[in-house]
Amino acid sequence: MNWTTIKRVAVSGAKNFTRGGSVSAATVLIMTVTLAIIGALIFLSALLTFTLNSIKDKVDVSVYFVTSATESQILAVQQKLEQLPQVESVTYTSADQALAAFKARHANDQLTLQALDELGGNPLDASLEIRAQDPSQYEGIVNFLQASPALSASGTSIIDRINYAQNKSVIDRLSSAITATREIGLAVVLVFALASILIAFATIRLAIYTARDEIAVMRLVGASNAYIQGPFIVTGIITGLISSIIVLVLLWPASWYAGSQTAGWLGGFNLASYYGSHFLFILFVLVGSGCLLGAAASVLAIRRYLKV
Repeated sequence: MNWTTIKRVAVSGAKNFTRGGSVSAATVLIMTVTLAIIGALIFLSALLTFTLNSIKDKVDVSVYFVTSATESQILAVQQKLEQLPQVESVTYTSADQALAAFKARHANDQLTLQALDELGGNPLDASLEIRAQDPSQYEGIVNFLQASPALSASGTSIIDRINYAQNKSVIDRLSSAITATREIGLAVVLVFALASILIAFATIRLAIYTARDEIAVMRLVGASNAYIQGPFIVTGIITGLISSIIVLVLLWPASWYAGSQTAGWLGGFNLASYYGSHFLFILFVLVGSGCLLGAAASVLAIRRYLKV
């Protein structure tokens, strides 16, 4: 297909879109809604990732050791944990460091400090703070510790307790909320994508019906299948392209306004800043999705109603 033919196909496709009138406008509208939801899901996914990273810094599993455990034994456990692919970091806190931190936290609570002095020793245990790559991986790390307990020279476990049970409900709720949000978002996108394809399908079908006499003439003069089918695919792509441009234009003021209003209670996540720094990615996703949806609907309609 030479350049002249490609140009004619493109022009014919644009004319088909214009002839569609209100039906083409309805297709653009529903596809705009679909792409807007896809755009919202991009922002939501970024927010969830940002939130997850923030919470990962606050949610961890601490392993406390008996007072008789030596530092070398605890560091040996730390080394084993750091070799696990699920583990992001392991921080060692000695009993003396724990005591100093406790006193700093209760510097203004003289009653607590007095009670601590009356004990005549350090009641706090050395510990390891474990942070996983993903919140769902904490259970596997705890299972590893329980299946391979750290032993002292006497053969008894030097692990006193693991605080996973206290944090498990928080970790589980976080993982479930993120998974559920992504699944629901995907389901909504699929529903609107199907609606977009069906309406674009109807638009192309109408265009095929309107151009039936013209198609018959092209068949008689020996036009190729690609030349006949091409304009309808171009129409679908134009629909997706226009819809994606509308969404990209609307996202900028929407993200700017929402970013200025919500950055404070979203933990510092700014929608406008994210949109600006990831514009090329969002452009690629929305334009690609729009053109793909429009082209898919056109191909389906061509196969169903245009026998060439």
